[in-house]
Amino acid sequence: MSEQSVVPIDQILPHKLPLVALMGRPIFPGIFTPIMIGNPMDVKVIDDAVARDGLIGLVMLANESESPTIVDLYKVGTAAKIVKKINLPDGGVNIFISTLKRFRIKKALNPVNPIVGAVEYLDDEEDDTSEVKALTRALISEMKQISENNPLFSEEMRLNMINIDHPGKIADFIASILNIDKGEQQKILEILNVRKRMEQVLVFIKKEQELLRIQKRIQKEINEKIEKSQRDYFLKEELKAIKTELGMTTDAKSSEYQRFKDKLDVFAFEGEIKEAVEQELEKFNLMDPNSGEFIITRNYLDTIANLPWSEPAPEHFDLKGAQEILENDHYGLKDVKSRIVEYLAVRKLKQDSKGSIVCLVGPPGVGKTSVGKSVAHALGKEFFRFSVGGMRDEAEIKGHRRTYIGAMPGKILQGLKIVKTKDPVFMIDEIDKMGVSFQGDPASALLEVLDPEQNNSFRDHYLDLPFDISHIFFIVTANTLDTIPHPLLDRMEIIQLPGYIDTEKLEIAKRYLVPKSLAKNGLKKNQVKYTRESLLYIANGYAREAGVRNFEKNLDKIHRKLAKQVVEAEEEAAAAKTDTQKQDNAEVSQILSLSAREGAALEKEPEEKNAAENSTAEKFIIDKKLIEKHLGKPLFPEGDLKRADRPGMSVGLAWTSMGGDTLVIEAISVPGKGGLTLTGKMGDIMKESAAIAMTVARKLGTERYAIEAAWFEKNLIHLHIPEGATPKDGPSAGITMATALLSLLRNKTITPKLVMTGELSLTGQVLPIGGLKEKTIAARRNKARHIIIPKQNLRDLDDIPDIVKKGMEFHPVERFEEVLALALPD
Repeated sequence: MSEQSVVPIDQILPHKLPLVALMGRPIFPGIFTPIMIGNPMDVKVIDDAVARDGLIGLVMLANESESPTIVDLYKVGTAAKIVKKINLPDGGVNIFISTLKRFRIKKALNPVNPIVGAVEYLDDEEDDTSEVKALTRALISEMKQISENNPLFSEEMRLNMINIDHPGKIADFIASILNIDKGEQQKILEILNVRKRMEQVLVFIKKEQELLRIQKRIQKEINEKIEKSQRDYFLKEELKAIKTELGMTTDAKSSEYQRFKDKLDVFAFEGEIKEAVEQELEKFNLMDPNSGEFIITRNYLDTIANLPWSEPAPEHFDLKGAQEILENDHYGLKDVKSRIVEYLAVRKLKQDSKGSIVCLVGPPGVGKTSVGKSVAHALGKEFFRFSVGGMRDEAEIKGHRRTYIGAMPGKILQGLKIVKTKDPVFMIDEIDKMGVSFQGDPASALLEVLDPEQNNSFRDHYLDLPFDISHIFFIVTANTLDTIPHPLLDRMEIIQLPGYIDTEKLEIAKRYLVPKSLAKNGLKKNQVKYTRESLLYIANGYAREAGVRNFEKNLDKIHRKLAKQVVEAEEEAAAAKTDTQKQDNAEVSQILSLSAREGAALEKEPEEKNAAENSTAEKFIIDKKLIEKHLGKPLFPEGDLKRADRPGMSVGLAWTSMGGDTLVIEAISVPGKGGLTLTGKMGDIMKESAAIAMTVARKLGTERYAIEAAWFEKNLIHLHIPEGATPKDGPSAGITMATALLSLLRNKTITPKLVMTGELSLTGQVLPIGGLKEKTIAARRNKARHIIIPKQNLRDLDDIPDIVKKGMEFHPVERFEEVLALALPD
């Protein structure tokens, strides 16, 4: 062959091709078409191909995968030449290709991206028979019939189809433009026999023609229905006009429109609200009831009509009566009650309810939710509660936009619709447990709700109109302040609810818990009697937490078992009574021959016996033995108090979201390479405190107690906080850890019944801590007698009730040497 001769490109195709996986449909030979490539690996394959000869293999995915390999591809594909490449702004490319020839993958040269395969090219079979010529005419004829009635087939497509000179290519072209499944198209691509390929395409053409006939019939039916509905609409409008002229009742939609109009006119809206409401009413009046938007507009108008737009009446409540309600509903909590009564006094004096946001913070079970209900009762207002614990969607607070299906207002407007007043008491529970997700941040949505400067024109996404919610008395509850965002915390008045001591739990149980639990479990008050000692035994042995929720659960458990005994006893008595009556009847039948007087005497005796049995009801005296029978052995035995009874131990005080708690610190030394090992799931801050405590203890040990410096190099010190699965953090255990280390170094046990709390600085200063009230309650539960506290926390002692401080001695200190003088005296 001479150098001047032209060689067709399909004769010089390489037997090694880079393969591009197609997610959509296969591409047939003989077609010029654009393809969008977005996958970075495929873009690299295109760039490499353009740099070489511009040839690629296009193969459809058999198994869809994010990172396909050659195993995921069909075996037959199409070789193509890249004619032009255009880079796209997003990193992808748009290529124009000219497809050349079928190929089959023989071998994987590189099975993963970039996929490269050894291929063999496939030629058409039986492409010049009389049957093929007849099929060609049939295909073109049928496709002309389809294209004439289908606007999707352009004139260019028709011309291309007629001008294609090869039967196989005609079949390929038609298969590529027909709306058939991609799997069926792949099967056509894999058919090498031209006659069989054309026969298969002819089958699909017939199916397409049948679909077109069905489509025309459906279209005709729809057009007829539309014409009928339009005619019905005009007739209904004429009928409505006639009824109006005759003074007859119009349809349901018109009456509903009038109902909305009458209800909304009462509010006398102005400005933006008036304009928006009038537009919605007009739209509702003109809308067809069968349209999809009719229900959306109706629900929107219904929401507006049912919101309390009118200004609330002036508040009238008796401060003394409010105080009595709080006293009757809750025992103790004097500081909390005092703060709330002061708050109510200010509201009454100002005659202004705006800016009322209170945050009740305390451990679980201390009565935060019930305090909110009591406040509503004291004010004589409606009460609405909802929890935001675990909430991750800000639309729960501010509603969904009306464009969404199933849109509804947020919890604020939902609550106002329910209570039907503009100045209720709203309780938002568990505000410290809100989450954040891709759906938004509900804590940020609450900023507008709880800000007195903004909530007088609060905009719910659904309502999309300014609504004044500043009259709502918001009461927020939380277990801890640590997880509440500071901007949100800044908008609230914080009121701390401390945990209860055992004597307070005793009174709460006597006044509230026992009567409530008895009624809940179907028992009468005179059936069960608790002694003071038995209630204290439950409080100290089974429910030693800060709140009273577990106390109530244990009472319920006892009463359920007593209820079972009562029912079983009643059933046994009923069965025994039945047996006695049967026996008496038998005896009476045997002595019918006796005198009437004797018979009467015999009948009277069982009646008196039964009356005596019914008069005695079973009563229960709850003592320690009965408690253990129903509740099992105590979870906290009497001797199970946290004590530092060996060298290397000390007892500290901690504050958690569950209330105050005692913390035992343990330290031992073992021979080995020097250093400090920490265990007990400590947080980063506590680990830093432990390092400071070790440094201070080592310094005092060498300077004050003559411990050789070499000892620290030859011994490993291990410091541990028991209950290792519980996370612990914070700096307030600094002096406790340092005391435990010096107790170990001196081999001396610390003073009995002594607990401590305080942050330790590197120079030996004792710095202030928080949560002293809760920590003191925890110390009392642990039967401590001496508490070491930072001197700067003396001001907090006034906030602790005298009943909690009774029998306890507080030792304020400024330096760690003072701690040692109390805990490890020389």
